[in-house]
Amino acid sequence: MTQEIFKKHITKNLNFLTKSKVIIAISGGIDSVVLTHLCHKIGLNIALAHCNFNLRGNESDADETFVETLAESLGLEVFIQNFDTTLYAKEHKRSIQMAARELRYNWFDELSSQLKFDYILTAHHADDNLETFLINFTRGTGIEGLTGIPEINGKFVRPLLHFSSDDIELYANANSIKWRDDSSNKSVKYLRNKLRHEVIPILKEINPSLLQSFQSTLNNLQDSSTIINDKIDEFLNKTIETISENEVRFKISEFKKTKHPKAYLFEALKEFGFTEWDDIVSLLDAQPGKQVFSNEFRLIKDRDYLLLTKKEVEQFSETTISSITDKVETPFGTLSFAEIDAVETNIKTAKNIIYVDKNTLEFPLTIRKKEEGDVFFPIGMQGKKKLSKYFKDEKFSLIDKENTLLLCSKNQIVWIVNKRADDRFKVTKNTKQILKIELK
Repeated sequence: MTQEIFKKHITKNLNFLTKSKVIIAISGGIDSVVLTHLCHKIGLNIALAHCNFNLRGNESDADETFVETLAESLGLEVFIQNFDTTLYAKEHKRSIQMAARELRYNWFDELSSQLKFDYILTAHHADDNLETFLINFTRGTGIEGLTGIPEINGKFVRPLLHFSSDDIELYANANSIKWRDDSSNKSVKYLRNKLRHEVIPILKEINPSLLQSFQSTLNNLQDSSTIINDKIDEFLNKTIETISENEVRFKISEFKKTKHPKAYLFEALKEFGFTEWDDIVSLLDAQPGKQVFSNEFRLIKDRDYLLLTKKEVEQFSETTISSITDKVETPFGTLSFAEIDAVETNIKTAKNIIYVDKNTLEFPLTIRKKEEGDVFFPIGMQGKKKLSKYFKDEKFSLIDKENTLLLCSKNQIVWIVNKRADDRFKVTKNTKQILKIELK
């Protein structure tokens, strides 16, 4: 690789960088240092950003000093951030490598947003791409895990992705560029390093053109992935009935029409951390209420649908309302009360507003979730109705039931909040005081 070849690659494939303000994520290692020199020489508008993860003692501090010196020698602005990576990993239950990755990418994103940088450049190269492919392959993955590191992913751009580690080292040596060696890169206790030092050299010995062959394979897989994604988008457009804040509702019948429902379920749900795919397939014919969980999400069989929702339904403890001056914060808004003139004619009802006869209420009121045996008297109807029957008639999903709030007076339901008022508390011609109850 030469400066001219790199510039030609930027001009042809990433020309938007020539008109952008960019940050280079620099560790001090050979890859990011070479990227810095190349971008500086071809005149890109760059600044440097370095993370000190404080994992290697004096070596980490020496990396930071090296980056500061390099930035000064090139006349570049540099940003340094120190992290307590070990503490973050412990608090967030992450491996050290995953913790460092999260801290790094979160800070880069925050930095670029605050200081109005257009893009963040990282120094991933062709060998990194091969390593990532092999890691995903050994762990098990779908086709997307085998399509490689994207050259452009939102704000993140990887200009060296088509160049090998040998290309980068040749450029560094030819231009007398100095860099820092990270001693942890030599340890084969990490899977990536084990592949880099022990597996990939054997593969390159078998096929000296391994990286070129690998790139051809990636191109073919990416083309196949595009076709699959188009097909899946078409499938999901007819399979997803609704998407709301609380749930995604999938039609079971559409999965059953396919020859390979497991494959379609995988494509529809792969982003949500599920692993028990046989259990998910069994949901298609399971009894309503059956659930499968990932770390953060759950999939529920609900009659003719699969419902995807967060694993933890937002918690709400029974709350007491002492007087009409109280305002109650709920997961769905603020519940407030206001007295209005009984002769007022401009009373407008809405889904989130009811009007009741104040004298029919007995304070303190409560707001709570459903309980076994709840009944109410639906406004406009005669007689009482079990809440469970109302849920069934209105085709409430399990999620809807879990999220329903009830406003009660002496444990009598005044309002199924945002749904239906109770006839016992309605305003009549004999009402002296009207109370407006609103969920904002």
